[in-house]
Amino acid sequence: MMPVLEAKDMMVFYENAIAINNVSLGCHRGRITGIFGANSAGKSTLMYTISGIILDVKKKEKMRGGERITVLGKLIYEGKNIIYMEPSMRAREGIILCPERRRIFNESSVMENLRIGGILATRDQAKKTLDRVFTMFPALKNLKRREGGFLSGGEQQMLAISRALMAQPKVLLLDEPLLGLSPAIEEVLTDAIVEINREMGITILISEQYARSILPIIHYGYVLENGGAVLEGNSQELMDNPDVKSAYFGI
Repeated sequence: MMPVLEAKDMMVFYENAIAINNVSLGCHRGRITGIFGANSAGKSTLMYTISGIILDVKKKEKMRGGERITVLGKLIYEGKNIIYMEPSMRAREGIILCPERRRIFNESSVMENLRIGGILATRDQAKKTLDRVFTMFPALKNLKRREGGFLSGGEQQMLAISRALMAQPKVLLLDEPLLGLSPAIEEVLTDAIVEINREMGITILISEQYARSILPIIHYGYVLENGGAVLEGNSQELMDNPDVKSAYFGI
């Protein structure tokens, strides 16, 4: 079975520094794929490249005379190379990023954030998804009018994921969704990620530095070091690998 989303020989340079080094990976439809690695391993750059945001960053850097960004390789989505497709078009095609550190609109209410996320959805889609996220995250239902900046870190992450779901993703990119959160909130979010995949049928690509909670729920995963993929395998294979055990489980 061909992956619905596949990176082939992907490379990203910031000036002469390599951030993504010849990475090839695949995401199969209806599966959860994990990307693991330490800080600065290249996870967020990879997510920015897949979502297309790296192209916006590249334009802004060029306009202000900043560092030169080079993107090479292929990104095949549903049989088409989209490596140079604008991020807005990728979103319309169903590739939606929930970015690292939430990036919600702090001065907007929970409902306003969700409505912004659902701008591409039909009225029926928006209503159905809104009902789903309030069932998944009942805490948000009681905070509809609260400004995003007054939510806790866990509530903000629930909102960020919900806002991404409102955009009707086919492939949901989750960039370090557990960063800085308590074990209790990690468990809530991990359960939600499984529900999004199993019940909503959404393909998920998730990057995490803290892999302990995520490794058991993925179908397949990759480990990045210095921008390159050094290990790959299914959930059990990665958890049984002595290097992964040492790095992520302290064994």
